[in-house]
Amino acid sequence: MARRRLSRFDDAFRLRWGDLIAGVDEAGRGPLAGPVVAACVALKPGTKLRGVRDSKLMSAREREDALARIRGEALATGVGVASVPEVDAFNIRMAALLAMRRAVEALGLMPQGLLVDGRDRVLCGVPCEAIVDGDARSLAVAAASVLAKVTRDAMMDEDARRFPVYRFDRNKGYGTPDHLEALRLHGPCEIHRRSFRPVRELLAVQEVLEGI
Repeated sequence: MARRRLSRFDDAFRLRWGDLIAGVDEAGRGPLAGPVVAACVALKPGTKLRGVRDSKLMSAREREDALARIRGEALATGVGVASVPEVDAFNIRMAALLAMRRAVEALGLMPQGLLVDGRDRVLCGVPCEAIVDGDARSLAVAAASVLAKVTRDAMMDEDARRFPVYRFDRNKGYGTPDHLEALRLHGPCEIHRRSFRPVRELLAVQEVLEGI
């Protein structure tokens, strides 16, 4: 069973570090708009989270249902956010790492080790392992991926009410054809990432046209 495989992966690290390990993942590296949101989830040994896996493979309803189980079973959870101005100021990789560190700090306890999705470790004073495709290999990381995705989607749904022409509730800020068309027609709003090429190029064109 996939859940047991994910749990066994985490248990191998518990033998090295201790029982109190946590998974870290983020959502929102690729979109043209909105923040980066990271989550950290600490699970006790033997935790069973039915249906929890890589959040990208789950429907919105499945993620919502899984998050209720995660919140009920986790020892602790934390969420960290890097804002759009921080994305533009630091670049997306550094902003994601910033959000991850904030998520660990928001956990409310210090784990004995961290499993982090991707290639970058989070500097936080405890052992940390970067796991490529960690959300498909570790139960703690998969749980963090669900929490991060559901949290960010809810934020984008709220922004959809503030900026309805971009339909953020449907595209979550990603560069879909409809989103790109709305961006071309209306220009960027305050939550668009001006350092990302489609937005940056549009701003450059607008600047040229305004100068004619």
